[in-house]
Amino acid sequence: MPANTRSESDAFDDLVAAADAPVYIVTLAAGGERSGCLVGFASQVGIDPARFLVCLSETNHTFRVAPGAEFAAVHLVGARHAELAVLFGTQTGDEIDKFDRCRWRPGPHGVPILLDAIAWFCGRILTRHDFGDHVGLVLAPEDAEAPVSAPAVLRLHDVAGLRPGHPA
Repeated sequence: MPANTRSESDAFDDLVAAADAPVYIVTLAAGGERSGCLVGFASQVGIDPARFLVCLSETNHTFRVAPGAEFAAVHLVGARHAELAVLFGTQTGDEIDKFDRCRWRPGPHGVPILLDAIAWFCGRILTRHDFGDHVGLVLAPEDAEAPVSAPAVLRLHDVAGLRPGHPA
């Protein structure tokens, strides 16, 4: 590659950063254990029927709880509650109970629902896919709460400087 050109990887990283996708917090419960993490790899992947893909890093606590879970909740976080992203993105459930440090309630199927999220849905985990360093959960939404008009949401650029609670 010529010295004055950028790598394909750099260009891809720039494209993803420019898209500035929303970030989500995923929560789930299984075997008497709760867990949750900040995720940047998530997207709607179907309309009829509705489907949503959320990817969990294989190195985090939530990934280790997920195999026993039948349901997961996906939360959209408002810019006003960036501290939720800090908590769920920089701390690990291997060391603390994140739910002791935020407002939440048991939701559908016992899945933790974050009270300071601006919107959420809970869905049945239909399939799991290996994506290398992440595993994707395909969810079929069943329950949800969302405002008619959503305030500003937390986006990738808002959390780009966070240091993860585990290696990427």
